[in-house]
Amino acid sequence: MAMPALAGETVEDLHAWLMAARRGDSIEETLARMLASWALGQGAMPAWLGLGEMEYRRMMACHFPGIDALGLTQSAVGMDPERLDEMDELKRLLLENRSGITQSEFWLVDILVAGCMGRDHLWQDLGLWCRADLSRLMMACFEPLAKRNDRDMKWKKFLYKQLCETEGIYTCRSPSCEVCIDYDNCFGSED
Repeated sequence: MAMPALAGETVEDLHAWLMAARRGDSIEETLARMLASWALGQGAMPAWLGLGEMEYRRMMACHFPGIDALGLTQSAVGMDPERLDEMDELKRLLLENRSGITQSEFWLVDILVAGCMGRDHLWQDLGLWCRADLSRLMMACFEPLAKRNDRDMKWKKFLYKQLCETEGIYTCRSPSCEVCIDYDNCFGSED
């Protein structure tokens, strides 16, 4: 399937092109949004979406056969080497909370960890179009973790809170979230 010229393409055009080549897995809608945004320089994802070239190629061949995987690559931000320990902890948290349905969950672990290194809301750093995209992805691929976010906390904050609780670190001083002065930082709108 011929790659459209990226110059002048919209994210919607690239998304439609990817969707026409998809294999049929339910997560491909979300992956296509992420890939279309990334190809146009949106979001904050590193090279190969944080997967490394070979795993990126495998993911593309699995979900979008016939697409030239290298045609979508975007030179993007690098990973901060000082945050490697943090990345390992996030990776462990996600791996331990996979839904256990598909091989793609392993790729998504690395993609989500790379997205957590960005500075904005996780769905925006991933290049997704809305927070609901990320919520659907979390429920499909990381259901045990997603179910624990029963109060709809912002995803990046929720993941880091889970890491703190795993280590027995409780930084929140309020007896409950509802009375905390930082409530909007954790639960407010992400739009």
